[in-house]
Amino acid sequence: MNTQTAEPDRKLFWACFIALVATAFGFIVRTNVIGEWGAQFDLDETQKGELFGVGLWPFAISIVLFSLVIDRIGYGTAMAFAFACHVSSTLLLIFATGYSMLYVGTFIFALGCGTVEAVINPVVATMFSREKTKWLNILHAGWPGGLVLAGLLAIGMGDARWTYKVALLLIPTAIYGMMMLGCRFPVSERVAAGVSHRAMLQEGGFLGAVIVVALIVFQLGAVFGIESAWVKVGVTAAISVAYGVYVQSLGRPMFAFLLLIMVLLATTELGVDSWITPLMEIEMKARSLSPSWVLVYTSFIMMVLRFCAGPIVHRLSPLGLLAACSAIAAIGLVALSGATGFMILVAATLYGVGKTFFWPTMIGIVSERFPRGGAMTLNATGGVGMLGVGLIGAVLLGNIQDKAVDRGLAAYDRKQGTALHAKYIGAEKTSVFGKYRSLDATALKNAPAEDGAIIQQVRGESQKGALMTTAIFPTVMLGCYLALLLYFRSRGGYRAVEIHADAG
Repeated sequence: MNTQTAEPDRKLFWACFIALVATAFGFIVRTNVIGEWGAQFDLDETQKGELFGVGLWPFAISIVLFSLVIDRIGYGTAMAFAFACHVSSTLLLIFATGYSMLYVGTFIFALGCGTVEAVINPVVATMFSREKTKWLNILHAGWPGGLVLAGLLAIGMGDARWTYKVALLLIPTAIYGMMMLGCRFPVSERVAAGVSHRAMLQEGGFLGAVIVVALIVFQLGAVFGIESAWVKVGVTAAISVAYGVYVQSLGRPMFAFLLLIMVLLATTELGVDSWITPLMEIEMKARSLSPSWVLVYTSFIMMVLRFCAGPIVHRLSPLGLLAACSAIAAIGLVALSGATGFMILVAATLYGVGKTFFWPTMIGIVSERFPRGGAMTLNATGGVGMLGVGLIGAVLLGNIQDKAVDRGLAAYDRKQGTALHAKYIGAEKTSVFGKYRSLDATALKNAPAEDGAIIQQVRGESQKGALMTTAIFPTVMLGCYLALLLYFRSRGGYRAVEIHADAG
């Protein structure tokens, strides 16, 4: 059964597009001001990573929770909640006085962003049910489009106080809020086909629940300081088993496999994007350029290519496109880790092209292969990606850098007979990746110029190592997509699944 019977509401589509632009504004503004937050509030690299992470994992939780009830509470109600979150969180960030307020403000903004995505993905998939992957790619051009626009505005503001840059978030928020007024949201594809709510939940089943619940429980455990792995595993098992008993379904094994790939995908795209500005800071500033230009440039590539997604997807197939992008992204990250001068532009181009189609094409594949899962399977995929990068990716990249600087200064002391490590490395801390030691921000502020130059050099080497490590993720993804291509070839090729009503 095909549900696209009426002409899609283009105003609603562009309102969804601008709402996604607003979420991108929050992402790039945070990457642009994170250095100023660190200097003003004495944040170390892992704390910065935690702020990047809290900008992502609440996003994921709201996607997952709203996907379970979105068809019942209504898309309009959900968008009103998202608007309220975006406005209130922006004000909270502007008036922040320390790490806690930054954390809470970022948390609320992320909840709003997740709610936006929980609405716009099923709305667009329903309006364009015959060309889901194409139109989801065009919709998600709003993400890099927002990154480009906000990045240019932030760069243009130069040394203006960071609070003014945060205030930029109110611009797209006000626009999508006004555009949504008067819009009529469509009935979802799943509801129109007569597929029951329980049948929707059965698509994910026990296997999907284990992955989603585990990521949520371990993330919340880290937030609330629950260190016992047994407690987290026990809670995950209890909730997952209860869900499995209720829906009486193991779930689709391929859907569970795609969820696991999504963790790698999100870390490759959003994990690196979270850190790309500070990671390239030393190299770019040596050439009197803002490090934000790297993210703006790669985002511009994504925006342009996503608008051209239709012919590309038709020629390569969704899985073929993802396999090609994985290979290109891996090469781009390796190149970025050692790039200098003009080669930064070349490497950034490779990385930008590689990451372009990751997110919307994966969402499109899930929507095409599991249409009975409706908003649940569609948004659980995005939610798992956000949870994965919030819990693992963003924090991992920060942690890699802290540990690399720790080792680098110790090695420099052994070689040169100095005592920089004892002077500038702070007390031991704990993160989700175990114990670590980072640079002492207070001691670093008072460091003489010669010490600062040495530490800068060690930091630069640690940043390049972090990018090299991240190339592992798209490499594994390439293997997964090739395996899926072989699987579908053995069954006559990849094709979208037609949705059917419940038999009962």
